[in-house]
Amino acid sequence: MRTFFSNLRNRAVDVHADEVRALCFAFVFNFLVLSSYYVVKPIRDDIGAAGKLESLSWMFTGTLVAMLIANTLFSAIVARMSRRKFIPIAYRFFMANLVIFYFLKPTQNVWVGRAFFVWVSVFNLFVVTIFWAFMTDVFNSDQGKRLFGAISVGGTLGAIVGAKITELFIWKIGAANLLLITVGTLEAGAWCVKFFPADFKGTRTTSGDKTGAKELTDAEVLQQPPADLKRNSESEKPIGGNLWAGITHVARSPYLLGICAFMLLHAITSTLVYFQQADITGHGFHDRDARIAFFAQIDRWVNVLTIGVQIFLTGRLLKWFGVGLTLAFLPVLSMMGFIAMGFVPVLALLALFQVLRRAGNFAVTRPVREVLFTVLRREDKYKAKSFIDTFVYRLGDQVGAWSYPLLMWLGLGLTGISFVAAPLAAGWCVLSLWLGRRQVALADARAK
Repeated sequence: MRTFFSNLRNRAVDVHADEVRALCFAFVFNFLVLSSYYVVKPIRDDIGAAGKLESLSWMFTGTLVAMLIANTLFSAIVARMSRRKFIPIAYRFFMANLVIFYFLKPTQNVWVGRAFFVWVSVFNLFVVTIFWAFMTDVFNSDQGKRLFGAISVGGTLGAIVGAKITELFIWKIGAANLLLITVGTLEAGAWCVKFFPADFKGTRTTSGDKTGAKELTDAEVLQQPPADLKRNSESEKPIGGNLWAGITHVARSPYLLGICAFMLLHAITSTLVYFQQADITGHGFHDRDARIAFFAQIDRWVNVLTIGVQIFLTGRLLKWFGVGLTLAFLPVLSMMGFIAMGFVPVLALLALFQVLRRAGNFAVTRPVREVLFTVLRREDKYKAKSFIDTFVYRLGDQVGAWSYPLLMWLGLGLTGISFVAAPLAAGWCVLSLWLGRRQVALADARAK
């Protein structure tokens, strides 16, 4: 019987016996992180749809400024503390913010609501980015390709549960009380870091990957000596480095700049779709609770589809097609979706496009994109990754947020904007293929 379950496990996930405990903790941790976000996400979406498009653009601007400040503070903490200390501190900071918003009632005051919109936009990227930075630190490139899809299933289940909680309880307890549920899930996530196996031997580091070491260019990485397998407890030391290392390291690395461009194109196209959603639902719904429930239903369908793809396809796609082609899946899907929206710009098609696009992102692109970071030195896995996943992503939001009203002012409408976005998705596809080739080259160099 034990052999039967072992074979069943390995058919679903290519996991080794010494990786099972770490995989389980990562699975639960991701469940808690995503459930915490999806409880409050429909409330944020309602606030965005309730206001004018001009207000939404300014809220995205506020998000970019807040993200820059948050990144600076995070880099300062990372440089001085071990990951088992700074991750719980970051999560509990957001928990304290939620308690403040609980008393301020964001859905009952316009300015508090706008502040909450900005806060959730920062909260979303940071809690998820911190989680995945931790994952890329404890798992190496080979383990990431095998296990990140399974770990993502935990996040999808959490997203389904979080969206369902909001869908069911928004009518009974109101939006403010839902914030306290997020506080509880975040606290449980912080404890997952504390109990994560300290003796897990997943991380491979190069002999030159030391705190305070000189940043390597892509060419220098390829010339690195063979990697040594170190105990994970070695990685519990503070990351070190200076406050602006994430930015300067990105500027010197073509590989990291490529990831930045990937994130920019992803964010710009996502924001254009988000503004189309806000535009259509803002006119299509007049009851705010009904609109919140609609957004929660979309979230639920996104995550139901996501979990099916994650279980049966994500790992297999990586094995069959490799990093580059798998990474190009979402750009191709986006290009097709924008073309379709150009011909038929209606709510039903937009909802379908959102479900397919977001499911493709969470099920395929997100875990594959995290594999790109597994070949980086430890400092870049936290600082450069945080800068790219938060500030650069929100910079792309900013471009999309102001491009949408500009294009509307020029008279393009939903149809014209969709046809403008399609070529962006095509360029995004080409970039994905290049990043896939670079990741394989860097991973091979580190594994020699």
